[in-house]
Amino acid sequence: MDFGLKDRVYIVTGGTRGLGRAAARELVTDGARVVVSGRSKESVAAAAEELGGSGQAIGVVADNADTTTPDRLITAARDAFNQLDGMLISVGGPPAGTSDTIGDDQWRAAFESVFLGAVRLSRAVAAELGEGGVIGFVLSSSVYEPILGLTTSNALRPALAGYAKNLANELGPRGIRVVGLVPAHIETDRVRELDAHSGDPDAARQRATAEAPLRRYGTPDEFGRSAAFLLSPASSYLTGVMVQIDGGVRKGF
Repeated sequence: MDFGLKDRVYIVTGGTRGLGRAAARELVTDGARVVVSGRSKESVAAAAEELGGSGQAIGVVADNADTTTPDRLITAARDAFNQLDGMLISVGGPPAGTSDTIGDDQWRAAFESVFLGAVRLSRAVAAELGEGGVIGFVLSSSVYEPILGLTTSNALRPALAGYAKNLANELGPRGIRVVGLVPAHIETDRVRELDAHSGDPDAARQRATAEAPLRRYGTPDEFGRSAAFLLSPASSYLTGVMVQIDGGVRKGF
């Protein structure tokens, strides 16, 4: 199936690793061009080269929490490709911890990165997009149910989902879509770190796979293909949705 991605241009934050990189890779595979951001010069350069280099992908060193990041990423897309069709906002998960172990500084840092940074990015990109544009948010299964030991994620991801739903209502009349991607148990460094944080990574993995009807972790490529579809014109009547990419972990409707 042709998703209609050829020559479209997307910004993918957190595009140097994990879910962001998987999404950027699938976008490029289907003919799109991308601006990927990350927090280190080395990771940004490596990602851009893997994705095809100049003419196909460029990298920008940027932190979602930085107030200058939205303008820098939009300018990079305009300068390199002379257009912008959408954005996927992905950011690494905040540190694990419980309500009694996370201090005010950690809360502020997580809020700036996970929530306010995403709001700021989406606001700036929405002002640049025309009809057919799309903004995607990479969320977490904590949108629906708290995850043990991830207090900041449990608080901030549902808030961001609510913002995304509101944004879909506001931008819909302009023909701009907003979608939420809700992964669970995708085989990334982040998930492996969380499994290790439990103290027994093998047992944690066994519990997680037992929860999933497909009885396995998802692969980054599976997430990336879902993201590419949701960001593409092929899903032009989908907006305001939270799409679970979780192997069936969430049992409710």
